[in-house]
Amino acid sequence: MYELADARLAAAGFEWYELSNWARSDDQRSRHNLAYWRGNDWWGFGPGAHSHVAGLRWWNVKHPAAYAQRLAASESPAAGTERPDAKAHLLERVLLESRLSEGLAIADLPAQSRTRVAGLIADGMVDARAALRGRITLTLRGRLLADAVVRQLTE
Repeated sequence: MYELADARLAAAGFEWYELSNWARSDDQRSRHNLAYWRGNDWWGFGPGAHSHVAGLRWWNVKHPAAYAQRLAASESPAAGTERPDAKAHLLERVLLESRLSEGLAIADLPAQSRTRVAGLIADGMVDARAALRGRITLTLRGRLLADAVVRQLTE
């Protein structure tokens, strides 16, 4: 089904820019979602909203009444926080940036992960030309098996 959708969208002038997103031009890409995938900061407002600023994440209480109660009492609506450690940050970065058509910088990977790139190229999951330019960019096969690529690069 994914291959059919990709082919039809390409025939209609759309290009993939994220594993499950296509657009006809750069200005039609979701800047909101690209911020998440690129690891940028964002601030969410409202019940259940999530935020990420300077490596700290937090999420608000989900129920609208609880959210309103906390604001009325001049309290933070945050239900919890986390600061991912280096290992979790790397996993997330590989998971998200490898999904983008612009790919992930090979130089940003640990040395043992960089040695696996040739095997991913040989398996038809990473574009060889992009790798020569220093980027992990998924082929169509790689997009279909993106989780396997991430596992290879993070284990």
